[in-house]
Amino acid sequence: MKLIHTNAAPAAVGPYSQAVVSGGMVYTAGQVALDPETGVISGSDVTAQTHQVMKNLTAVLSAAGSGLDRVVKTTCFLADMADFGAFNAVYGEYLPNKPARSCVAVKELPKGALCEVEVIAEA
Repeated sequence: MKLIHTNAAPAAVGPYSQAVVSGGMVYTAGQVALDPETGVISGSDVTAQTHQVMKNLTAVLSAAGSGLDRVVKTTCFLADMADFGAFNAVYGEYLPNKPARSCVAVKELPKGALCEVEVIAEA
């Protein structure tokens, strides 16, 4: 098992790794729209936040030797299911290969984020 860390994505805000590589797969922690330089949520709407989330995931996967084109499964969390359409529009720009996905609404996300995404990808 290899722990992944990159300064190009937000540092973990708890006792976990940005990602772990094991058995030829990359398992990322959930990413919210934290700006890696400031540690502050980037964007006030779900469209802007989803772009930042996907940039953060891109950086973590790159540090693990992978990329969004190798994603096989995502789990997506939305603070408000009314944002589903806007979230999907941005998500689809980054993951046109259409990996398997779960998407659920949750009561609240860390730092007041509107969305969070975690992925499993081939290493």
